[in-house]
Amino acid sequence: MNTITWSDFEKVEMRIGTIIEVNDFPEARKPAYQLIIDFGIEIGIKKTSAQIKKRYIKGDLLNKQIVAVVNFPVKQIGKFMSECLVLGSIGNENDIVLLSSDIKVENGLRIG
Repeated sequence: MNTITWSDFEKVEMRIGTIIEVNDFPEARKPAYQLIIDFGIEIGIKKTSAQIKKRYIKGDLLNKQIVAVVNFPVKQIGKFMSECLVLGSIGNENDIVLLSSDIKVENGLRIG
């Protein structure tokens, strides 16, 4: 395990957002969804893809508050531009459980 400094940690913008749209992503190499996430007024709406089909169906994701890194550079995945990275624990065989807030909070709040 590599050790980082507090300064390194402060550079990572982890924020709470609400998933407002979930779409299939048939062009992805591994089963994935395209997510549209509302991070509040300051950050706005961002989109990403997530390989979470093993654990979640679309209806489970809609209106779910999740944690994501919002200050990575945009990454092209096929014809899709990913603007953030949702966070989750990774289990056996890439079974991902999204990190989320157990109490509804304001979109855009920083994780720290």
